[in-house]
Amino acid sequence: MAREELTRLTGNGNGNGGPCGQGDCPNVYRSASGSIIVQGDLSEAFIPPAGEGLVEIPESVLREAVRALGW
Repeated sequence: MAREELTRLTGNGNGNGGPCGQGDCPNVYRSASGSIIVQGDLSEAFIPPAGEGLVEIPESVLREAVRALGW
């Protein structure tokens, strides 16, 4: 899936911009099927199962995504 196929929920120039301003990290996206895709720093909190990964994003980015979704 290409990034262009996703709807970016955070860092879209709402004045907040998160910890990277208008940069490329961390962010939350929504796919056409409604899935949530998270981009952030790799985390080593624990070893996830094969085929999965852990990312760490600031709470402010999650709050921005929730507002964008109207939840």
